[in-house]
Amino acid sequence: MLIEHSGEAAALFTAFSWTITAMAFEAATKKVGSFAVNLIRIGLAIGFLAIFCFFERGMALPVDASAHNWLWLSVSGIIGLTLGDYFLFKAYAMITSRKSQLVMTLVPVITVILGWTLMDEKLTGMNILGISVTITGIFVTLIKRYQNEIESDRKYRIKGLIYAFLGAVGQAVGLVISKIGMGNYNAFASSEIRLIVGLFGYIILITIIKRWSSITTALNNKSALISISIGSFFGPFLGISFSLIAIQNTSTGIASTIMSIVPILIIIPSVLLYKQKISWREILGSFISVGGVAILFL
Repeated sequence: MLIEHSGEAAALFTAFSWTITAMAFEAATKKVGSFAVNLIRIGLAIGFLAIFCFFERGMALPVDASAHNWLWLSVSGIIGLTLGDYFLFKAYAMITSRKSQLVMTLVPVITVILGWTLMDEKLTGMNILGISVTITGIFVTLIKRYQNEIESDRKYRIKGLIYAFLGAVGQAVGLVISKIGMGNYNAFASSEIRLIVGLFGYIILITIIKRWSSITTALNNKSALISISIGSFFGPFLGISFSLIAIQNTSTGIASTIMSIVPILIIIPSVLLYKQKISWREILGSFISVGGVAILFL
């Protein structure tokens, strides 16, 4: 059963990894800012991957990758990691992370459309049902939080929603292009290529917007570095690598849907660690999403 659904299992592991990452990076971002967290996390993840690939593949860097791998995975890294994350964090600042997460529920839908048009990926009726149920559950969970947020002025809000949508498109396009570029190549080495190119993209971006002072501050903050290190291990290292394993073994739409349940998974640790109250709507949405994911494993 698990071998038959290895792609779905890898996507579920990715979602759990990204849940840990989200909590670690939230703590770090409050201390040193999002730009510093993003740059340092990518650098650390490349280090983790280099060590892992050295022992697992006998080479620290992806020197055996083809020109096809480098080209498309590089494009994926720029679109998904550099531009996608940039727009997403801009949205966080304008409309809050909660509203941005609501817009990000579109990622699986966009991914399904791109997978079908670019790679002719086929979905069964049961697949479509599972994806629809899961997205509905996430939407039900997040919509109450959206309603509770204090509204900003309309112009600022619309701009933030546009940035969030661009972040969603960036993630979806990056995932689909990763599958095109990776083929049967090693998923961890593929992650390394994406992150190396994404790192250079972020260096250029931070230079343009003149945020290097925040990097220096972050490197001198020990507690922030601990949080970033934990988040980097579970996110860019394990999370991104297993997301690529997922799309190698199942359709991008199914993988993207399962990986998008982080807002559901994060509810339990938020209640246990931060004593946050949970509404009946969030409980209902969680059950719906879990049911949708279960359908995808049938």
